[in-house]
Amino acid sequence: MNDDRLAPIARSERASFDYMEFLSASCKKHWRFVDAIYGVMPIFGMVLKSRQPHARTRQEQLRELALQVVSTQVSDETNIVRLITLAGQQGLSEVYIQLPYALTIEQLQSIRKEFKSDLQLTQQGERLEVVFSNSPH
Repeated sequence: MNDDRLAPIARSERASFDYMEFLSASCKKHWRFVDAIYGVMPIFGMVLKSRQPHARTRQEQLRELALQVVSTQVSDETNIVRLITLAGQQGLSEVYIQLPYALTIEQLQSIRKEFKSDLQLTQQGERLEVVFSNSPH
């Protein structure tokens, strides 16, 4: 089993993120030195935090990891890329991200460039649907 996963799973699970909830939580967070490191190098936080067993459910663990990667100090595109990367690392097949506004074509293209052809992005209003190409659809 890969240590940076929450649990060994097939690519069949879905998750939903409310992007504004994560930004709001990021603003209210009391930062420690280690939190600053996670903000600059989120993969460091994902690996270390995923090994901590204190979250009760898989969804709580995923939410906790997501709180570590979203930051008000970076662009929305960077935060969305981080959320998608986290979801992919956790073996999810689909992710829905509720945004405060619809992304522009340029923002969507910027996000797509980060992943090449590994996923499909579909925007419906303020909701971004991400389907990983290696999911069993």
